[in-house]
Amino acid sequence: MNVPRLFIKPAIYRLLRHLPMPLIAILIGLLAGLGVWGVLDQVQSRAVERIFNQELTARLDLRSRESLLRFDQYMANYAATARLLANHRRLAQYLEPLFWFPEDSVQPVVYEQFQPFWLPDFFGRNALLAPSHVLLMDNRGQAREIYQAGDEPLPAEMLAESPGWAGTGDDVRAVLARAGDQPYLVVSDRVEDAGGYGMGHLVVVVPIDADFLAASEGSVSADSSAVALVDADEQRILATNEPQELFPGTQMEQWADEFVITSQSLPEYEGSNWNMLFATFIPHSSVDAMSERVVDFERNQRLIAALVFIGVFTLVIYLVSARLNRVLTRMTRFSQRALDIKQPNFKRGGNQLLLLEEWIQHFTNLVLKAREEMSRRHAHEMRETEALKAAIMEASLDAIVTLNRAGLIIDYNPMAESMLGLTAADAVHGDFARCFLDPAEQAAFFGILSQSGRRQQGARRPHARGELRARRADGARFPVEMSIVPIDIDDERVYTLYIHDATQRKAAEREIKSLARFASESPNPILRVNAEGLIVYANAASRPLTNAWASGPGELLPAAWIEEVQAALDEGHNREHEDDQGEQIYSLLFVPITDLGYVNIYARDITAVRRAEQESRQHQSELVHVCRLSTMGEVATGMAHELNQPLAAIVNYAKGASRRLQSGMLDAPPLVEAMRQISAQAQRAGEIIRRLRALVGKQAPIRSVVDLNYLVREVCGFLEFETAKLELRIALDLADGEIPVNVDLVQIEQVLLNLLRNSLDALEMRPAGQRELAILTRARAGQAIVGVVDNGPGIPPERMVHLFDPFYTTKETGMGMGLAISQTIIDDHGGEIRAESEPGAGTMFQVRLPLAEQGAADIAHELEPPLAAGVGR
Repeated sequence: MNVPRLFIKPAIYRLLRHLPMPLIAILIGLLAGLGVWGVLDQVQSRAVERIFNQELTARLDLRSRESLLRFDQYMANYAATARLLANHRRLAQYLEPLFWFPEDSVQPVVYEQFQPFWLPDFFGRNALLAPSHVLLMDNRGQAREIYQAGDEPLPAEMLAESPGWAGTGDDVRAVLARAGDQPYLVVSDRVEDAGGYGMGHLVVVVPIDADFLAASEGSVSADSSAVALVDADEQRILATNEPQELFPGTQMEQWADEFVITSQSLPEYEGSNWNMLFATFIPHSSVDAMSERVVDFERNQRLIAALVFIGVFTLVIYLVSARLNRVLTRMTRFSQRALDIKQPNFKRGGNQLLLLEEWIQHFTNLVLKAREEMSRRHAHEMRETEALKAAIMEASLDAIVTLNRAGLIIDYNPMAESMLGLTAADAVHGDFARCFLDPAEQAAFFGILSQSGRRQQGARRPHARGELRARRADGARFPVEMSIVPIDIDDERVYTLYIHDATQRKAAEREIKSLARFASESPNPILRVNAEGLIVYANAASRPLTNAWASGPGELLPAAWIEEVQAALDEGHNREHEDDQGEQIYSLLFVPITDLGYVNIYARDITAVRRAEQESRQHQSELVHVCRLSTMGEVATGMAHELNQPLAAIVNYAKGASRRLQSGMLDAPPLVEAMRQISAQAQRAGEIIRRLRALVGKQAPIRSVVDLNYLVREVCGFLEFETAKLELRIALDLADGEIPVNVDLVQIEQVLLNLLRNSLDALEMRPAGQRELAILTRARAGQAIVGVVDNGPGIPPERMVHLFDPFYTTKETGMGMGLAISQTIIDDHGGEIRAESEPGAGTMFQVRLPLAEQGAADIAHELEPPLAAGVGR
């Protein structure tokens, strides 16, 4: 205890002897805190500077990428709008009667500041700047029509390059073109007429100027950053959203002192006639201001941290010193009470730690004496512990056996006697492994024994454990769980074995495994997936399904199915979906086990079922086509008569014009009128042929949203000749506005055509002038309704029962399939068809189909059999 005096000068020692310990602690805390903070301050400053530079670089790169993404998205919006325009019905109808001859030179039609019929205003609707020019080009790349929004025509050099704008496929093509120093965005898409014939391309030209770039960026950022398109070869600014600050035509290097410039290439716009860069300009002033704010903030934080650190360090030292002072005081009082040591007389205000130095030497000797007394007490407590241990061994439910280093039994509790079938008197001093283990299990036992010894020598770890098969004294074998704990007593090591009979647990495990084999032996795929979408189990039958998903046990499901798993867990209900893998189709049932947080997926291969359904639909489509061909044979005469009329008119007008030219009558107005009549009749003949093609054309069933009123008018056009021959007109009572239905247009036209043909056949029995036929449409309660009503002779009740049966007909030439096919088509569309008839008064057929969208206007009145036109029943 005299060592401190060897290192402290006597004068300093005397000074410290008279200073209070709290004051010394405060001084030491201040000095230590200042020293540690000085070291940490240097390290922290460099680390903050490095992190700030990395973060600044990352933020600038992120700002540049965000600007480029907004620019790309804005141009993608033009591509999407161009696709809408190219596929618009108005443009297809406009192109239907046109035919562009392949001429060497064509003078395009220019709409100057006048929007043509074929160009709807989609750009303002989509919050896009209006293009400067929109072109219609033929298949050779020649401009046929040009819409010019302003006074400036399309530059000649761009018009010369226009054949290269059109793409070779059906995808929208976007390129960046340049005329002089002005860049342009050029978007082209293929256009077709109403018959599906490719007429050429629609080209949208938009100048990329300050307004364009400003619109692409949305709004001016808080740090006054700017974007620009730059000529990569000349490093010259061509267009910018801030022309007042960044002058177009200047070099980028001129602005390096004022802005932080980040440039990125635009390689995805292939076909562009120049090399371009997209540059982002961020003012140095904003970057410097950010840096200053960070530096000031960091400096203030370091100052606060320094004050807090020094204060806390000083406070801790002070509290430790005060605590030590109180402990020393208690020690003096304890020594006086316990060891009968006289309490030293300390001066108040002095350094009690130094004053106690001499006294502690005497105190230590007395403590050694007290230690001997404590050892005697400890021996007594050990004897009590041994007694308690013996009681525990007696009451334990597991067998407890103690072995010496040689493996001989030295202790043996009553449960061991019951479990192993041998009394303690017979078992003690016996070889445990030889008496109670099979020779095959002894090697494993000694391995566990040696493992427990190694674990005991290292850090604290669980005791060695294992499972073995033990042998009772009568030779019966049974499974046990064994835990071995080595104990060192002086220089002797013993091993305590805790043995638990595992017979019941093994039986339960076998039962669980037998139940688990139900899933593995199932011929259908069964999977178990946790909440994160990880496959934790998959039976052998699920291998084709997991291979199709490119997944397997221990891997994640595809993202779409992970969402279904999470939805099933959230809702707590079963969810069922189908997964079409091309060659195989699976029905997936998601069964959530919410208590355990996983989902069982039960899959079933329904490929054969779906293939049968597909073949049924194919047979239905073939049957509909055969029916349409049959109908075509019935209306062929009318079509031929209708086609002869415009052809005869064309011949007459052509002959008349030819005679005028041969006779020298070159008066222009009559000739122009003849040409106009020829064109009108040719269009009429083309419309008849288009109807004929639509009637007999074979195509795959395709559903689309169409106006039911349009379908009714189209079908009535097919039957104009038949109605004229019967001297009647079809009365149309159609609902106002459109009635949208999602149907296969060809199939629903066939249904309406079948119903109208049946009515016309029935009306032939009525005298001319008394024949009435009406069609009405309504929309109500989420359904579209169409009714066909005639005043024919009606249908007897005994025939109404078989009206929709296949091959049932009352006509001499009929097949009896029209109404059967019509009912199949309507059922497939989720609707219904029904008939009502009164013999001698007439018949009404009513078709109901679901509306294509909710919110369609309901009609207040019901569909009534008697119409305003006077058709009876």
